[in-house]
Amino acid sequence: MTKNDRKIEPFWEKESILKDEEMFSRIGPSRGSMLFLGRYTLKEVMAVLARKSFFREAREKNLWPIKYHLDSSDYPVQRLLIYWEEEHPDRMIVDLKIKEARVGFTAPRLHGYRLPPQHCLLFEWLTLQNPRLNFDDRHPPLPGQNKPGLSLSKKILEIFLHLGRLINIDALVAFPAYFHNALLFSRYFQFVDPIKQGEIKAIRKQFSHVPFRQLAWAVYLGCLKDEDGRIYEWQAEEQVVALTDALRNYLESRIYREISKHVEKNSVFSLDWDLFQQKCRDQGILY
Repeated sequence: MTKNDRKIEPFWEKESILKDEEMFSRIGPSRGSMLFLGRYTLKEVMAVLARKSFFREAREKNLWPIKYHLDSSDYPVQRLLIYWEEEHPDRMIVDLKIKEARVGFTAPRLHGYRLPPQHCLLFEWLTLQNPRLNFDDRHPPLPGQNKPGLSLSKKILEIFLHLGRLINIDALVAFPAYFHNALLFSRYFQFVDPIKQGEIKAIRKQFSHVPFRQLAWAVYLGCLKDEDGRIYEWQAEEQVVALTDALRNYLESRIYREISKHVEKNSVFSLDWDLFQQKCRDQGILY
């Protein structure tokens, strides 16, 4: 399903007559794989992006005109792509893979806490990038980056928080593919497993003097080690934003807080700087 950007221009250029609470509410409960999350037309999705100033900011960044595409071939997983000027990988601005599902988290049960399955929006993949920009020696890429970021992650989160409340979602769920993603997401998201939460906090605290990009590459290149000298290998786990009391109560529970604080306090990590410098030279990374 593809639309030409000029057909949606009025949505961002003029003040929408819909209030926030009316957005994403024009269609009833009918479901279908050609609709976003089985509920909403692309016109509605674009109207909400416009309402939240996404298009205005895109134009300010000279990322205009835009085109967009919804791939529902693997429904209920859907992929929403937004491009600058043309549908080409080099012009991609947003790449979102998302699905709606009930999730039975294992961590609460393992730690002796009863939490029923949660109705969630799962972000299986999210890329926000500016195809007009390139990296340089002063601003090298993070692991996995092809283009500099778009600096709109907070705005995208606000949109999905709004959507989640409208459709009575219990949580937004992210699976950070890289260690630095987890650090960036931690501004808004919290790991379901308190052990993972404490681990991430311990690493960032112990290396607060290390620039963010250097730490990201050190982890990615296998230069971070635990107290037994084993390489710290990043494993993606669920990070969530709780939208209902059941999950929020778990994340604020005594058992969660005690486990997280214990891991944060007692975990010891080290960075092999010689190995890091050697691997950076091998990879052509300048630090």
